Parts: sequence; C-alpha cells; structure tokens
Amino acid sequence: MTPVKTWSRRAAMAGLILTMALGGPAARAQARSSTVVVFAAASLKNAMDDALKAFTAKSGVEAKASYGASSAIARQIEQGAPADVFVSADPDWMDYLAQRGLITAGSRIDLLTNHLALIAPADSKISLRIGKNMPLAAALGADRLAIAGPEVPAGKYGQASLTALGVWPSVQDKLARAENVRAALAFVARGETPLGIVYDTDAAVEPKVRIVGLFPDNSHPPILYPIALVAASKNPDAKALLAFLESPGATAIFHKYGFRTPAGR
Repeated sequence: MTPVKTWSRRAAMAGLILTMALGGPAARAQARSSTVVVFAAASLKNAMDDALKAFTAKSGVEAKASYGASSAIARQIEQGAPADVFVSADPDWMDYLAQRGLITAGSRIDLLTNHLALIAPADSKISLRIGKNMPLAAALGADRLAIAGPEVPAGKYGQASLTALGVWPSVQDKLARAENVRAALAFVARGETPLGIVYDTDAAVEPKVRIVGLFPDNSHPPILYPIALVAASKNPDAKALLAFLESPGATAIFHKYGFRTPAGR
C-alpha cells in the first residue's frame, strides 16, 4: 500500500505543478502578450515593417505581418487563417470580408492612400508622357508590361487607368501578369520587362527602377487602404495595434515611405 500512496502523492503534486504551469498568472500573461498578426497588402511591406517595430518598441507587444495580394490574404482570412488585423489595398476586398461578417463592425477606417506609377529599369532610356492615347504599346515593342493580376488592387487600378486613357486595347495582349504588386516591381527591377505599373511607394524602395510618370488620379478609382480588426481574433492586443497604426506616430512612418492620409481622416 505504501508505494501506491507514495505514487499517488507524487502524481497529485505533479498535477498541481502542471495546473499552475498551464493556468497560473505567468501563463495568462504569456497568452496576453502573444504576437499580434497583421495580414497586409504587399505594397505596405517596408512601411508596415517599420510601423510594427515602432509599436513593439512602445508597447512591448510583438507584432508581425504577412504580406500578399489583398485578394489572396482576404481569402486566407475567409478560410480561417489566424489574422488579427487586415489591411487591404482597396475597399473591395475589405467589403468582401465585411459582407461575410469577418471583420469587427465599427473598427474599419480608411488608413492611407497612394499613387499609381509607370516604372522602368533604372538604366532605361524610355521616355513617355502619360496621357490620353499615349504610345505605350510602341514603347513596349515586342516586350511585355508588368502589372498585377486582375483581382489584385494594383492590377485593377492599372487596367482602369489604361482603359480611361484609351490605351488598354493596344496592350491587353502584351501583359506580364504578377501575383501581387511587389512581384510586378521585381519583373522590372530584374529587367525582365521594360515597363511596369506599380505604386510610386513601391518604386521608392527599389533602387533598380525609376518612375517614368504618374497616372492621373482621376483615371482610376481612388486608391484607399482600409484597415479593420478581424472578427475571429481573440488577441487582446489587436485593438492597441489598430489604434497605434491610426496614430500620428505611425502616420509619420507611412508618410516617410510616400503614403498619404485620405482626405477627411
């Protein structure tokens, strides 16, 4: 009997220790300080990385981002990917999640805006004035135009602008479609295409490209980056990160990278 009692006491003590380890204050604090995960449009990478570092330095809470085309990361959230905050490069994909009840009501705002640019490799001699019926097809010659896919915001904005300028029919069969705007940027940076359409903030962080010109803002829908909490998030620090990304400190970081604040915010 004695060995059994001894084993029972030891088992009980082990169980108590395990319970304390799993459910004690330290464990609860660790759970509370779990990393906040942001799913963000690819064009935000450099600026968002800096903003998240600033948030961590200020709050002590770790934050990390997963980047991709807004269409792709919105669908990942729809499929249950563990995101706390979503930042889209256009309202449509935020609407997509809102219509399915996948973002927290009342948490959404338009965070940033941007400009659409035509780019070329840094050593390119191409000169092209962006405007109605510009000779874009002639500038491409036998080559292709790098542009994000039709579901990606930068791709939609680009197609809308080329259509408004009367150029789309002449180039629609001369496209190098990319999975997101940073992939389109890479096509041009590597010299795989002579021209591409990205945001001017993308061009600003890639020394291997230069901006040929900016597309008129009235040639495409307004470029907006809405942000919201993901409804399924259980992370108590997600709201603090959202508030920080809307704060003057984060705004200054985004402005440093060329993003702008939407009118009325």
